[in-house]
Amino acid sequence: MPELPEVETVRRGLSPHIEGRKITSVHLARPDLRFPFPAGFAERLTGATITHFGRRAKYLLAEMAKSGETFYWLSHLGMTGRYMLETPNQDKLEPGLYAHEVAQPVALKHVHVRLGFEDGTILSYADPRRFGFMDLVEGAPDNTPFLSDLGPEPLSNEFHLEGLLAACATRKSPIKNVLLDQRVVSGLGNIYVCEALFMAGISPRRLAANVGAKRLARLVPAIRDVLARAIAAGGSSLRDFADSDGKLGYFQHNFLVYDQQGKPCSTKTCHASIQRIVQSGRSSFYCPKCQR
Repeated sequence: MPELPEVETVRRGLSPHIEGRKITSVHLARPDLRFPFPAGFAERLTGATITHFGRRAKYLLAEMAKSGETFYWLSHLGMTGRYMLETPNQDKLEPGLYAHEVAQPVALKHVHVRLGFEDGTILSYADPRRFGFMDLVEGAPDNTPFLSDLGPEPLSNEFHLEGLLAACATRKSPIKNVLLDQRVVSGLGNIYVCEALFMAGISPRRLAANVGAKRLARLVPAIRDVLARAIAAGGSSLRDFADSDGKLGYFQHNFLVYDQQGKPCSTKTCHASIQRIVQSGRSSFYCPKCQR
């Protein structure tokens, strides 16, 4: 699944082209993705203006204005979801394909949603496996079970040492599992938790209640740093992820521990090798010497 950096990369790529613009047409090629589209989905979006194109955790969240009302268009990329843009001044795309400059171009049969804008821009959503989904949220942006229980954004001021200390104080599960709990901190996934724990020198096996303030004080900036670097690099192109231009991210070339099983630890004074264990069905990669 795309994690926060991948979703933020998509948001930044799309925002300049669709924010402040009115949707003039919506075409749905099928009635559902992972879930059925909400009743009246196309009609509700048609004629609405995207006043702000944002992100909450791993979700894209667009603020919409129509006839004096405000509502929200929420979407999740699932495993293979991809947004693609055609702009009026862009060369026509290769016939039969909807994306270029990608390792695995997207066939037209996988394009399930097309939105037209008043300036001629077309936004398409393709999803070969259809694990993504879209929803409409009325009223407040968190007025949906997908967002209502989410914890603070890790790059915001709401994510801090005191809050993480309180969340870990009584937890008897490993710190890795706690960080993946979206109610504790939102948007983190397996890749970046592995990387942040290595940077903070914390073993993924250590119980959250036993991590302590000193280690957690290293973990908060480590999480922020690894996310910021991943966003700057365009995310991690594992499997099918690509940004809105079809370009693949490059942060996977900078992994310190993730998917580095058996390779030497990157710490100059360490001579251990990266190990892999399975925790709650997910692979954890770590250095047994540097992470305690």
